[in-house]
This record gives sequence, structure tokens and C-alpha cells, in this order.
Amino acid sequence: MITDSGDRHAPDEHSERRNLMRLLPPPTHPDMGLDRHRASKEFLLNEIDRHHRPSTPAPGRRRRLALVTAVAAVAGVAVVIATQGGNAPAEKAPPATAASVQLLDQVAQVAFSRPQTQVRDDQYSYVKTVGHSVSLSEGSGGTMQRDIITENTEQWIAVDGLRPGLQRGTGGDKQIPAPNGGALNSPTYKLLAGLPTAPEALLKQIYADADLNHGSGSASTTGPDQEAFVTIGDLLRSSAAPPQVSAALYRAAGHIPGVMTVDDAVDAAGRHGVAVARVHGGERNEWIFDKQSLRLLGERTILLKDGPWGKAGDEVTSIAIVAHGVADTPGQTPTTESNI
Repeated sequence: MITDSGDRHAPDEHSERRNLMRLLPPPTHPDMGLDRHRASKEFLLNEIDRHHRPSTPAPGRRRRLALVTAVAAVAGVAVVIATQGGNAPAEKAPPATAASVQLLDQVAQVAFSRPQTQVRDDQYSYVKTVGHSVSLSEGSGGTMQRDIITENTEQWIAVDGLRPGLQRGTGGDKQIPAPNGGALNSPTYKLLAGLPTAPEALLKQIYADADLNHGSGSASTTGPDQEAFVTIGDLLRSSAAPPQVSAALYRAAGHIPGVMTVDDAVDAAGRHGVAVARVHGGERNEWIFDKQSLRLLGERTILLKDGPWGKAGDEVTSIAIVAHGVADTPGQTPTTESNI
């Protein structure tokens, strides 16, 4: 059952909370280990300190319909960029639902309590994903053909961003240019480690970046709210991050208008979980978490109405995180996992 939907009125907050509590594990057992107890205490003290600091003005709460792009080969030669939504008027999203904020808080506490992995500048962050996406190509008679493209990859990115990385997929190995420190849309571990750990300050930085290309006066119909949500999802999925930063990213997402929950979502590996989501441009972008461990499983985007990309309920993209960690050299599989 979908708890929130962009095409229907969301249920009342009490019903939404009841649905979420049925799906999530109970609060941490009182007999938790000493390390978990210390981490939880530290998280609580940080929260108390954060709420007693002077508040930062909230970012703008405008929302626009998405400019959703997909690349499709036409007759194997030309490339077509398809869009949905067009230049629709701005749409104002409601605040994030209580259930989504509650779920993100729980996920943040779990992320914060994980042990800190020791990472060196000369190492490489590693992530392995399996997934698929939809492409459109022109068939005989001018009809559009919908194809499912498998996208299974392993990726090694230099922790400091100063050396080339490696991407391994079905097409073989490909060198990734050194990102030279990285950026929010192509992060390195070092960049992630330098991000603010206060959710409000972190979200302010993410919105400042989103406003550059998707803010008022730009030609983009994505809008800063959706861009901020997508950026946080990319940061969480694409690279390991220190526990404090992961926790701050999750809590920052709870301040983005339009964020909601989905009771049951399936990642590209077939694993079921509960999702935090946002509806935009006729699609719903979901971050999927394991219902017991609250670990991030993956991400997917599904259609909410019929169109050239498929029918309502079809997936446009789906990605599952199957392994992550830190390696000494490109091509090496880590023996231990790090935080994500």
C-alpha cells in the first residue's frame, strides 16, 4: 500500500504514523552494547546542542515540475533527449510528512551509530550497483520502442580526488578522470567528509548549489526542491561517507517540501523495503531502506501515469547497492564495508 501519493490526497497524519510504525523495527533494545549506547548518547547531545543554536532561515519552498531527461538512440545513430512536464507553472509542495521525518530520523540515528572507518587519502571509495533503466528508440514505421537497459557497475574513486578512478561494467573497464576534489554532483570521500554535519547548514549549502542552475530565473523546470532531493540521494548512493555526514544528509532531507513515505518498494536486486520518496513531473523518486536494519538498499523512479516511457507503476530507473567500502587500489574488492 502506498502511504503517500502525488495523485491522491495523503491520509491523515495519525493514519500515516500508524502505517509507518507497523513497518519499522521497534526502538533500540535497552540492552544495547556499550558502543551503541555511547553513539546514541552522542547523537542525542548533538541534537540538543543543535536545537539551542540560533536558527538558520529556511530555504525557499518553491517547487516546479521536473525536467526529466533520458537519452535514447534513434536507428542506432542519432541521440534524442526526451522531456516530460515541459515548462509547466511552478507548483508549491507541502512540507515533508510527519512519517517521512520520523523515518529519516531513525535512519539518521542508525547511520550515526555505525563505527567510523579509517580512510586514507591514497585509498579509493568503492561501490557496486546493479540496476536498469528505460531508453526509447525509433523503430520501423516511426514507432517508438521502449527498451530496458541493464546497468551493473563497480566504481573506484580516489578518496582525495587527485588520481583517476575506475569504472567496471558489462562493456569492460573504463578509466574515470580525476575529479580534483569533487563536487556535489560528483563527490569524493574527502569532499563528503568536509560537509557540514548540522542538517540546516548542510541543506543550505545543497540549496545554494541547486539554485545556481534550477532556481528562479533559470530555464530549468526541475526547481531547487527536487534538485536538492536528487542531490542528497546521489551523495548517499555514490560514495561512502563518515557517519556524522550520512546522518546529517538524512535529517536534511526531512526539511525538503514534498517528501513522503512509501510502505513497500522493491530495489533492482528484488529486495523489499520502506521508502522515502518525492513526487515530481509525473514520477516518484524513492530511496529504499531495509525495514529491519534501516540500511539504504537502493533507489528507483517510477511513473505515476501512462506515457511514452511506460504505464503507471513502471520503473524508469532502478539501482540497488550490493557492496561498498574502501579499497587500496582500483580494481580491488574491499574486504570490509564502510559507512553509507
